[in-house]
Amino acid sequence: MEKEFSMKKIAIVLNSSWQAYNFRLNLAQYLTRVGYKVIIFAPKDGHYCHYIEKKFDFVDIKLQPNGMNPFQDIKLFFSLFFHYRKIKPDVVLNFTIKPNIYSAIAAKFLDIKSINNVTGLGTVFIKKNFITKIVQKLYRISLSCTNKVFFQNKDDLDLFLKQNFVSNDKCSLIPGSGVDTSKFCPTVVKKNDTFRFLMVARLIKDKGIFEYVEAAKTLQNKSIEFWVLGESQPANNTALSKDEITKLSNQGSIIFFDRTDDVKSFLDKVDCVVLPSYREGSPRSIMEASATALPVIVTDVPGCRQVVDDGVTGLYCKVRDSKDLKNKMENIITMTVREREKMGQRGRKKMLEQFDELIVLEQYTKTIANLLN
Repeated sequence: MEKEFSMKKIAIVLNSSWQAYNFRLNLAQYLTRVGYKVIIFAPKDGHYCHYIEKKFDFVDIKLQPNGMNPFQDIKLFFSLFFHYRKIKPDVVLNFTIKPNIYSAIAAKFLDIKSINNVTGLGTVFIKKNFITKIVQKLYRISLSCTNKVFFQNKDDLDLFLKQNFVSNDKCSLIPGSGVDTSKFCPTVVKKNDTFRFLMVARLIKDKGIFEYVEAAKTLQNKSIEFWVLGESQPANNTALSKDEITKLSNQGSIIFFDRTDDVKSFLDKVDCVVLPSYREGSPRSIMEASATALPVIVTDVPGCRQVVDDGVTGLYCKVRDSKDLKNKMENIITMTVREREKMGQRGRKKMLEQFDELIVLEQYTKTIANLLN
């Protein structure tokens, strides 16, 4: 009991239990191993939170990731404020937009250190509308409150500095969330004669799902399959609807699979991974594919550029251009098996040298220690 009382407390705040389980569990476990007590804040979902609660203290927060209701966001802020005042974490780690904003401000009011991670700019920055302006103003306030800001690519960092959202002395670049290169590793799996493309993403416009569908329709034949792994998001008005998914499935253009915790088993069965996204922080699906030694196709946009070297570890296609995506997919198909293998091997080498998860975990540990000294 005395040992636990003396342990420094780290709060990890996210917008979903699924994200906590799939993207930050290794961080939480690593921080625990080096001597911190970890408390995870996320909305309860009735599934992933149960796994988290077996290993960590868990606090349910009423957070709506895509919600635009200001009263709900005010309630979120006060909820975090009162939880922090009661639990007294020593450092708060924030991920995704709403935690980056409201958690950082709540922590500042209580003189608690915080670290923000800009995992990507999201739909609100891509659309550039009235909501964008509000989010930008809130970001400027919250980033003045936080002690450290991690960016996952230089384009996002440069944009925030140019817009005076944050001071340069607070900023550092990290290689995304990192990738577990021991889990995501090459596996010799017998494949049939069908060439398989895979897209792993939320089924929304900004991820390039419609360009992928169009490219698949023009390339469709018996020897090629187009897989999509991800969930529909009815709350997002740019998402593929359930009816559209059913129609495309019946047409045979696309084979859909629901979100899973075992992405590796899908990577072992495909020949190339595709992400025609409009903008990324640091695309985890592509990092995992490259670590598995698969060739990849991504759009020539921020976030994707840092993870993929064009013509070396994968290919770039033009953003919002299904014809160019189709052409790049044809290029991959017409490569020899050995050429694709070499591209995949170079991708894994890049992941090992620049994006291994341990690099991120050690950077977090070092930054936390500096804040507590």
